[in-house]
Amino acid sequence: MVDIHSGQRVAMLADAQNLYHSAQSLYSRNIDYSELLNKGVQDRELVRAIAYVIRADSPEEESFFDALTDIGYETKIKDIKTFKDGSKKADWDVGMCLDAVTLTNHVDTIVLCTGDGDFSRLCSHLRHEGVRVEAMGFEESTSDELVDAVDAFIDLSERPDTFLL
Repeated sequence: MVDIHSGQRVAMLADAQNLYHSAQSLYSRNIDYSELLNKGVQDRELVRAIAYVIRADSPEEESFFDALTDIGYETKIKDIKTFKDGSKKADWDVGMCLDAVTLTNHVDTIVLCTGDGDFSRLCSHLRHEGVRVEAMGFEESTSDELVDAVDAFIDLSERPDTFLL
C-alpha cells in the first residue's frame, strides 16, 4: 500500500511512449490515462499533470492528444526524428527531468509514470531535495534501479482491468 499524505501537492509526469510500449507488449491494450491520474493523485492536490508524447503522424494521435487534455493532462509533444541512416529517435527523458527539477519547489510529491531506469538518478536527486518520489509502471517492464530509487512503486500489472482500456 502506498503511503498517502492528504494535503500533499502532487505533480504527475507520464512518459506516454514507455507506457504505450509496455501496455502493448504485455497486454496488447492501451493505458487508461484517467484511471492513471486518479490513482497517482489519490486524495492529494494535483498541481500539474504532464503527458510527454511523440508525434509520429498516425491518424488517431491528434484525438489521443485532445483526450489527454480533456482528462487534465498538459501535453508536451515532440516530433519523431529520422536520421540519415534511417533510424528514428524520440524520447522525453531530458525534458521530463528538467520539468521534475523545476517543480521541486512547488510540490511535495512527484509521480513518474514510466518504467525507464534512466530516471533513477533523477529520483535520487529529487529525494535529496526533500521531494517524495513515486513511480507507476508495469513491474515486468520496469527497471529494478527505478523501483529501488523511489519511495513507492505502484505496479500497474496488479490491476490491468483498472489501468488498461
